[in-house]
Amino acid sequence: MLRVGLISDTHGLLRPEATAFLAGSDHIVHAGDVGDPSILDALAAIAPLTAIRGNVDMDVWASQLPDTTRAVIGGVTLYVLHDLAALDIKPRAQGIRVVVYGHSHQASVSERDGVVYVNPGSAGPRRFRLPITAAELRIDGSSVTAHIQELAPG
Repeated sequence: MLRVGLISDTHGLLRPEATAFLAGSDHIVHAGDVGDPSILDALAAIAPLTAIRGNVDMDVWASQLPDTTRAVIGGVTLYVLHDLAALDIKPRAQGIRVVVYGHSHQASVSERDGVVYVNPGSAGPRRFRLPITAAELRIDGSSVTAHIQELAPG
């Protein structure tokens, strides 16, 4: 079984609770609004990292990040983008099993048409009175499960 740590909307803040939660991941995905390149370095020190650019990632360092990407982990294809409203493909038709996104700061897990959609929520500064969260995927063959984890108490 593989564990994929999911994080988004750090906005320049990588909380110790987030690094503790992500420790032991086989892979980490950051779904944008990183805010500071040192966050990518810290995450890559934990596990192999896939990251995309969010709408606040406008500095020169962020120009090297793609707007979207695909990653194949344990034989499962993930599609990563920041804002789900910008999804312009049909994931299932393209063999994508998981769509990871951020932007709204609202953690959620849903499944539609055989595709798991995961927003790990916001792991950075608290906004909109929403909880501070990250998520994980467990990949076991063709089985994929997702779990949201609250990182900091309300």
